Amino acid sequence: MTASTRPTPRNRALATACLAAALTLTLAACGSTGGPSHDSSTRGTHHGGTPAATAPAGHGSAMSGMPGMGTSAGGDGLADSADGYRLTGPDATLPAGRTAPYRFTITGPDGKPVTRFAPEQTKRMHFYAIRSDLTGFQHLHPTMAADGTWTAEPAPLAPGSWRVFASFTPGGGSGGGKDLVLSRAVTVPGEATTTALPPAAHSTRVDGYTVTVSGEPMAGMAHPLTARVTKGGEPVTDLQPYLDTYAHLTAFHRGDAAFAHLHPTTPVHGEHGGPELSFHAELPTAGDWRLFLQFRTGGRLHTAALTLRVG
Repeated sequence: MTASTRPTPRNRALATACLAAALTLTLAACGSTGGPSHDSSTRGTHHGGTPAATAPAGHGSAMSGMPGMGTSAGGDGLADSADGYRLTGPDATLPAGRTAPYRFTITGPDGKPVTRFAPEQTKRMHFYAIRSDLTGFQHLHPTMAADGTWTAEPAPLAPGSWRVFASFTPGGGSGGGKDLVLSRAVTVPGEATTTALPPAAHSTRVDGYTVTVSGEPMAGMAHPLTARVTKGGEPVTDLQPYLDTYAHLTAFHRGDAAFAHLHPTTPVHGEHGGPELSFHAELPTAGDWRLFLQFRTGGRLHTAALTLRVG
């Protein structure tokens, strides 16, 4: 080795210092890469892990404070099973023209009846009945026996093909906290008379009230929808809370009776709501949807129905 290449104490010290500096920079770079990527996976998220940036504009704070906003009711509700849960019942027919109970059970992934349900808009179970021509709408809250058997008591049904829906959130197990909607077909014997679906319109009247809906939802896209309630041309401001909101809005698709629950985003402040009510609309398919808006005034429940065209 020549004198020009022989390491000196001074050179060895410089090399050691450079190696230490390089190692420090490498470790710092690794730390800065790992830290923020972990934080960003939880920063600004809503319930269910949906990033805030993907939430519909103008709905973040209102929706997060409303019941049932953690998850949306999955699917179109046209199946009797989903995620291991199944809607079962002994009756495929119900009598025409008279009251008769409809009993059913929700079984879990283990095949056993589910008895733990989390409240969604103050109720552990929402039960709907609709005829194939989208008439005869009923929204009930059945009672559950200790063995997990639910009993709904719909008003007398007209002859025809019906579909009954159970909307619920399991209180535990693999589906705990997830909204589910299951349904079964039911036949009401007799001569059925089909009613034509009213044409699409932006307003309808019920019990002296006029309900006007604004918004142009597109299939498969989240979109705000607003309903305004008036009476005699004057805005209604005495809407009373119903199911922990000022209005409940449900929709069914023409042709297959696919189900959609349009979640309210207007927060409840006391006993005097209205005249405008906002909803988070996400209708999965194009076509005509029959909307049923339920609201309460003076202790009486009103149900307004109109047809909405979805592009």
